Amino acid sequence: MGKPRKLAKPVKPDTRGTVRCPRCKGQRIQRAYDDLSILFRAVGLQKALCNNCGLEFKSFDPFGKLPRAATVSTSQLPNRRRVPRYSAHLPTAISLIEGGAQVGKVSYSRSSRGHCEAISKLGLAISCVGTRFPEEELSRVGRLLFVRVDLPDSPIEAVVSIVTHDRIGEEGKRKWLLGVNIYQMSEANTDLLTAYLEQRAQSEPLLILD
Repeated sequence: MGKPRKLAKPVKPDTRGTVRCPRCKGQRIQRAYDDLSILFRAVGLQKALCNNCGLEFKSFDPFGKLPRAATVSTSQLPNRRRVPRYSAHLPTAISLIEGGAQVGKVSYSRSSRGHCEAISKLGLAISCVGTRFPEEELSRVGRLLFVRVDLPDSPIEAVVSIVTHDRIGEEGKRKWLLGVNIYQMSEANTDLLTAYLEQRAQSEPLLILD
């Protein structure tokens, strides 16, 4: 009789790239910048962040395979859906995010008061005097900010990324007008924003498109 053949060791399935966002179904997923409590992590749950739409959600990741750094898109989406945007004048608090966001160690500067002048599910237009912040910080595309917007029924919070910046107004009364994309927002805050936008859609005609 020949020698018995050795059985191959079972291979654990590689779950990288299989996590999908529950909202946009995208696969550009990373670990969020803040962690769940140790009780959730003990059973393999991590807080995940979608790099497509900014949604935070819980994901089963017992082997810690989700990267903390943002995943990069390998293709452009030429036909990105345009979304309704509404004019507003909502009190807003803006803070600079300091520290290494990719390793989860961040801090926030003292907030500066301003207003959200336009709002959509993808981004905001924010006006502020911004005297608390150096000019170079508010004129840097991609700069991350933490904002709190006081909606009529409840405030929402989000990490946003500067896309456009401008100084408007007369000399001595100039203020910043920042166009920002929503970079990270919790599921609860996303639900509040969605409800607010739906209410606006029912009460007034469409104003602007992104």
